[in-house]
Amino acid sequence: MHNGLVIEVEPGRFEEMVAEALDGLPPELGRLMRNVAVTVEHNPGPRGLLGLYQGVPLTSRTSQYAGVLPDRITIYRQAICAICRTEAEVADQVRRTVIHEIAHHFGIDDDRLRELGWLPTARWLLPTRARRSIVGPSRPRFPILLEARDAVHQARALLRQA
Repeated sequence: MHNGLVIEVEPGRFEEMVAEALDGLPPELGRLMRNVAVTVEHNPGPRGLLGLYQGVPLTSRTSQYAGVLPDRITIYRQAICAICRTEAEVADQVRRTVIHEIAHHFGIDDDRLRELGWLPTARWLLPTRARRSIVGPSRPRFPILLEARDAVHQARALLRQA
């Protein structure tokens, strides 16, 4: 449903979009995501957040990492719907948000995500001329997933050394 300003996506349809985003991950990456719960929050989340990763990134885990609750990725339905005008935009933003939060699970921080085109650069950080066109790729490629795989390999190597 569209109210003229933002789109209203039914909770069940939104959850399907999140599932589709997860199903769209390369299988090798999905296999590396053990002990991670992905949930949808239908109420407003923290101001300014579309999603939130809570946990210990794979690159920060040591040999002492055991017996912990699952990491948690929360996707905020109302926040995403508030910035979109069509269901297609919502689906694309859900995909981008899911991958963004998964990147945090693999130890990729916001600075690197920005370099890869998954986060916009803050306008005040750009030279005046560049401020006119700060739109990044609408569908960034998957180098982020390759970096996630590399981060996991580095984390495993560190664990073997410990």
